Amino acid sequence: MDPIYLVVGLGAALAGFVQGLSGFGFALVAMSVWAWLIDPQLAAALAVCGGLSGQILSAVTVRRGFDPKLLAPFVAGGLLGIPVGTLLLPLLDVVLFKAVLGGLLIVLCPLMLAAPRLPSVRIASPALARLADAGFGMIGGTLGGIGGFSGVVPTLWCTLRGMPKDSQRAVIQNFNLALLMVTMLGYVATGLVTMATVPLLLVVIPAMMIPSLLGARLYIGISEASFRRIVLGLLTVSGIAMLVASLPKLAG
Repeated sequence: MDPIYLVVGLGAALAGFVQGLSGFGFALVAMSVWAWLIDPQLAAALAVCGGLSGQILSAVTVRRGFDPKLLAPFVAGGLLGIPVGTLLLPLLDVVLFKAVLGGLLIVLCPLMLAAPRLPSVRIASPALARLADAGFGMIGGTLGGIGGFSGVVPTLWCTLRGMPKDSQRAVIQNFNLALLMVTMLGYVATGLVTMATVPLLLVVIPAMMIPSLLGARLYIGISEASFRRIVLGLLTVSGIAMLVASLPKLAG
């Protein structure tokens, strides 16, 4: 068996578990495994497919309500950001992609670890609050178009706003589901997903299903703080490793 299938399956299984548990993070975890061996455009397509499959599973197994007024600004901003990310993706250099991804993990994950100790962001004006939600949704949409990272920045923003765990889960789960569907359609329309991609997609989907269901099952009982410390700590280490491996090549 080609080793690439094992690497893709391992990344999908780990990412599926994390997404099932947290409602986001498939691309971050998968890319930390895949970025070493897989072309970034192919990895992005696989990550979006796996993330979308996981969100569909979560929508069925982990229902946390639906607030259209709260969700709408995030989705509107995210939809504006997707074309930007999709246009940027073909321009990415492999080494630079690893460096950017590693830097993203190193910056965002410690911030999210520190978030519970930071004061909540309070915006007095409802209109300004919705505008801010749309802005962070747009950043998420851009990162989603690049590689399925749509939930990272909105999740940090929801945490900083002090949203309850279940409210945050509902926003991010539905936000990711909507954006990943649009991103996947965009990848198909622009030719980033082809028949040659299908064998690896057929590895990703079954590999992430059972871990995703296990993660969703554990979500109900696990402490959010404990989960954040474990997963974000591992992602930070992955980011450091990718950045360290990329910098010498960029310097050369």
